[in-house]
Amino acid sequence: MPYDADADRYDQLEYVKTGRSGLTLPRISLGIWNNFGYDRPLETQRAIIRRAFDRGVTHIDIANNYGPPPGSAESNFGTIFAQDLLPYRDELVISSKAGYRMWDGPYQDWGSRKYLLSSLDASLARTGLDYFDIFYSHRPDPETPIEETMGALASAVHAGKALYVGISNYNPEQTRAAHAALAEHKVPLLIHQPRYNMFDRHIEDGLFPVLAELGIGSIVFSPLAQGLLTNRYLDGIPQDSRAANSPFLGASNITPEYLERVRALHEIAAGRGQSLAQLALAWVLRVPEVTSALIGASSVAQLDDNLATLDAPPLTSDEIEAIEPFAVHGTGLRP
Repeated sequence: MPYDADADRYDQLEYVKTGRSGLTLPRISLGIWNNFGYDRPLETQRAIIRRAFDRGVTHIDIANNYGPPPGSAESNFGTIFAQDLLPYRDELVISSKAGYRMWDGPYQDWGSRKYLLSSLDASLARTGLDYFDIFYSHRPDPETPIEETMGALASAVHAGKALYVGISNYNPEQTRAAHAALAEHKVPLLIHQPRYNMFDRHIEDGLFPVLAELGIGSIVFSPLAQGLLTNRYLDGIPQDSRAANSPFLGASNITPEYLERVRALHEIAAGRGQSLAQLALAWVLRVPEVTSALIGASSVAQLDDNLATLDAPPLTSDEIEAIEPFAVHGTGLRP
């Protein structure tokens, strides 16, 4: 059946400017990292993406190596885009990234001009797009001059293969250097994508003031700490959970210390009539420099639960103060 987007999709979410640019993003965006590879049913992926756009989520974030296997999330998105979203291309902000290992060999990792631009072309081919709205350097490369990495991003803009560029996982000093290097090419640094959640607060140590000073937006990933900031582990570790199965989050992270804190946060969320995940999203969105929070979803129901975060009022200063003793950096993040 042909897909017709919900006519009321723009009445549901708030859209805000990205830094000092003219680009607006929804307060919650959809990332297709863990649930959009060849190991998941395409129809489930299609249902999530359709529902997100019907709810007003105009921004979809990908990377070259998302899957599994690497490249499959872009390929799956390309199939769904061609079948469902092509008529709505001008209503979508679609981003991709390069910087982590993609394939074997010396030219499939880090931040060289060769890797970034060849990866960009391959990502465009997999998605079937003519351009990305945002193309990121996924991580800084300690062995490549930042001028080369940023020069490659600028080339993508000048070639019409990206409208904007961004960086991810850069510290404050690297962010300043990236901004300055791009300025030499007359290309602004639009956005930064850092990890940020109640249990990983490292970017509070200097990044937010830099973003505010330079007029750079931010979209934070892992706002739910890979599921640690949900109700998933309150009563144990389900066999189908990420803690039980993912190499990125092991069962050893579900410690008594973690459970004490997450149960306290759960009580605060309940007092607001929210789920813990909704509280965690509201918490990251409290920061003025955070343009959008990037969520993943394995089902339409999970997507809807996360988007319901925006139905509640923002956190009050008293609620933020009550959360503070339990939003402790490093909780549940052991190797």
